[in-house]
Formats: sequence, structure tokens, C-alpha cells
Amino acid sequence: MSEEQPTDGEQVSADRGRLSRRRMLGLTGTGAAVGAATFAGGLGIGRATAAEPAAPPTGTSRTYPFYDAHQAGIVTPAQDRLHFAAFDVTTTSREELVTLLQAWSLAAAEMTQGRPAQAEETSYDSPAADTGEADGLPASGLTLTFGFGPSLFRDAQGKDRFGIADRQPKELKRLPHFPSDNLNPVRSDGDLCVQACADDPQVAVHAIRNLSRIAFGTAEIRWSQLGFGRTSSTSKAQTTPRNLFGFKDGTANLKAEDTKDVDTHVWVGGQDDPAAAWMTGGSFLVTRRINMHIETWDRTSLREQENIIGRDRPHGAPLSGGTEFSEPNFTATGRAKEPLIAMDSHVRLAHPTTNKGAAMLRRGYNFTDGNDALGRLDAGLFFLAYVRRPSTQYIPMQMRMSREDTMMEYVQHTGSALFAVPPGAKQGGYIGQNLFT
Repeated sequence: MSEEQPTDGEQVSADRGRLSRRRMLGLTGTGAAVGAATFAGGLGIGRATAAEPAAPPTGTSRTYPFYDAHQAGIVTPAQDRLHFAAFDVTTTSREELVTLLQAWSLAAAEMTQGRPAQAEETSYDSPAADTGEADGLPASGLTLTFGFGPSLFRDAQGKDRFGIADRQPKELKRLPHFPSDNLNPVRSDGDLCVQACADDPQVAVHAIRNLSRIAFGTAEIRWSQLGFGRTSSTSKAQTTPRNLFGFKDGTANLKAEDTKDVDTHVWVGGQDDPAAAWMTGGSFLVTRRINMHIETWDRTSLREQENIIGRDRPHGAPLSGGTEFSEPNFTATGRAKEPLIAMDSHVRLAHPTTNKGAAMLRRGYNFTDGNDALGRLDAGLFFLAYVRRPSTQYIPMQMRMSREDTMMEYVQHTGSALFAVPPGAKQGGYIGQNLFT
């Protein structure tokens, strides 16, 4: 599990070696194989800088290590801002794909520490190595989390694209079309994904922008999503946030401090899938773009809103009584012998006790993307959830909720994807290395 680290102000030695900008940005032609060999030697990207005294970490200066047993951005305390991007791989070369993952890993290791994505070039006549909009900004708790979609392993015809089809996890399949889905294909799926979370939106956008530049000629953005205002807490030190319906969201979410529950429900085990042993210590990421019918919700009575959710709005307490963190009592009834928490309420249908104990770690964000063609707010929840087994932890629950949850009258799922998120990279290595070696 990643732990908060103070900003490292020590000099980064130029002797670590510098990667050719052409190899970082182009990744094409015969140079890709050479680039892969260079990365395999563990060379890094650095800047020769004067040593500065380390300042005590603050909310914006805190950093999380990129190299760790698990990728940061999963159990890391959820930051306030998100820029998520899914990519299509455009190359047919395995070597160029590996080189991209190596380049992304090196850039991520730099940016998560508040440094530019790449070392500056000596030629003044070349494009700058970094886009520059984050110059002078602290790391802001930036985490970069990478994942692989099912289409990276096999194309639509089932062809093995990069010689890794036999290592595709059995859990990594395109999510089914759930009842009530109205999916936009250009906002769904993807070969690769990058989740950038930070407490400064400019830092998160800068990270995706520079990773996209590095991918030029090898991969291109398929879709992306900006998010503000986390809708989940991943640490007990965080207060429960609210979604755009005005209700507290993620009260019963898994927390990083509950390590046994995280081990059970989030991290892939060594014996889960012998053919995909490279996923040990990783997780599976479900992404769903959920549009909320804000205007309709705003005209609904507070009583009905609370009955739909199953909690009161001011405090987030279950309608069966207690405080926010009281366990809902699904057997409690009122004077008319009707359940205090409705049978078709969101809380009842999503609770682990009604889903065979299945739980997940959520990292969702609110979004507002202007107005749609009818003048309504294009807004909602970008749902992110990490699970060990999508087939038992997410798919059955979502299938049931799509059919029975009254909230479905007020939301519409417009984007969907599933990604395999490998374990963290080792120092000198790269994300997904065990998949390709």
C-alpha cells in the first residue's frame, strides 16, 4: 500500500541517463527496439538541479511514490480532481507498445514527484520536452494508475494482437449491456487507460496531456473524462462527500485502513488465475459514465428522494435509524408494516448483505460537461470501482440494480469499460512488465 511521502528535493543525477525525445514522442520505426533495450537497462529521466532543502509536506506538496507493490491511485486517499483517459493502440508492433509503457512509467515517476515529464532537451529549436503548464506547481498528490482493456489482447475478430492473448485474465471481458444502458461507443472501452488524480486540476490535466504526447505514433486518446469533487472516501480520515443529487455518497465504501477487506475484495491473488499470474497484486477497474437527470431530480420531493436513496439527506443516516455509519436495518418496518428502507431503494440493492457479501472500492467523481442539445445539464457521476472479481462483485449487482433500483428513473449509463490494472512497477521496471516478459 502506498504511503504518503515527503517531497524529494534531492539532486537527480544526470548520470541516470537521458532518453531520446524522438524515442519518447515518436516510438516508431527501428528505433523502437533500440528504445526497448535502453529501457530494459533501467535508465531513467533526470534533470541536473541544485539540491534544495526539503519542505514539510502539505496538502499540495505531498507526493506518492510511483514504484511500489501496488499502483498508487487505488487505496490512496481519494484526491479532489480527476482526468481519466482511455487510449487506442495504433501500432501493430509489440516492441513499440512495450517502449510506450516504459516511457509512460518513467514519465509518471517524474510527474508524481512534481517534476516535468521528461528531461529538457539541449536543442532550442525542438519542441519543449514538457508542455510547461504545471511549472511551479507542487505535485498536489498526483497519482497515475494504468490499466489494460480486453481489446489489447484480442481484436474484434479474436486475433492475438501482441502475442499476449494466452495471458488475458479470465475476468477481463467486455462488460455486458445492462438493462437501461444507453451506451455511447465513443465513450466506452479502450486498449489502455490512465487515471490521473490530484488535488489541483491543472496537475491532473498536465499529466494526461504529456502522456498523450509521449504516445504519439503509438496510441491515441479514444475518450477522456474530467471529474471534480470526489464521490467516495478511500480513507477513514476523509469525510464522506456528496454527489450531484445532494446526498452523501460512498458511506459504506471500503477503506484503505481495512487491509483484510482490501485484500479480500480488491487485490488479485496469486492463485486466482494461473494463466494471468502477472496480475497478482493488481485489480480490475470498472468505469461507468452515469448521466444524472438533474432537472427531474430537482423537482422531486425530498421525501421521495430519501426513499429512493434509502438514507436521509442531511446526515446520510439509513432510514431505519441511527447515524451515517450505522448498519441499515432492512427488516425494520413502520406503522403500516412497510419496510423503512424500501425494497427498491439504492442502499438496499447495493449493500453487501444483499449481494452475497460482495464489496468494492469506489473512487468516483462528479462531472459537468456543459449542456446537451436539449439545454439540460450534461452532468452526473463518473463511477470508478476496483474489484478482485468483476464477475461476482460488480456484474450481478449492476444487473439487479438496472432492473430494480428506482434511481434508474433518474440516471442513464452512457459509457462503460473494464480494465485490468496490473501491480505496481519495480524501480527500474515498467507497468505491466510481467505481462510481456
